[in-house]
Amino acid sequence: MELHSRRAILLGGVSVLAACASGPRFLDYDGPQVTSIVAYKGQRLMHLLHNDTVLASYAFELGFAPDGHKRVEGDGRTPEGQYWIDRRNPESEFHLSLGISYPNAADRAAAAALGLPPGGDIFIHGTPKFRIGQRDWTVGCIAVSNSEMEVIYSMVGTGTPIWILP
Repeated sequence: MELHSRRAILLGGVSVLAACASGPRFLDYDGPQVTSIVAYKGQRLMHLLHNDTVLASYAFELGFAPDGHKRVEGDGRTPEGQYWIDRRNPESEFHLSLGISYPNAADRAAAAALGLPPGGDIFIHGTPKFRIGQRDWTVGCIAVSNSEMEVIYSMVGTGTPIWILP
């Protein structure tokens, strides 16, 4: 099956639990559990998986300097490697957001060796209203459309592993 960017391919149900005209919609997902996320930076494609089965795929945008692993605060890069979804923010200024556990111990040590802070607050998130349309505009996060973020937020729980690959 060919994957289409900006379209979710879902096995299972997503339905609207509650909606607010000015805020995010909270969806109820009753399909298979998302057991991992794999994001390919070079392809700008993220897959939500249940074991080896792709449940949904999304195109995304990255930090303003997307090539390479995030090294220090402010470098505009998105980290690479294995991390975890470590928090959920239903009141994000970027619609909804899922926190990524960057920096880990190795990231902190590498930044310390450079005498600089590693940064933090890396998320999968939606798109703010003020965005002007340029590609790769975040400060290191993974950004999808707001409607896609509503589905992702409903499907992904805290503790889900995420592999961010070049």
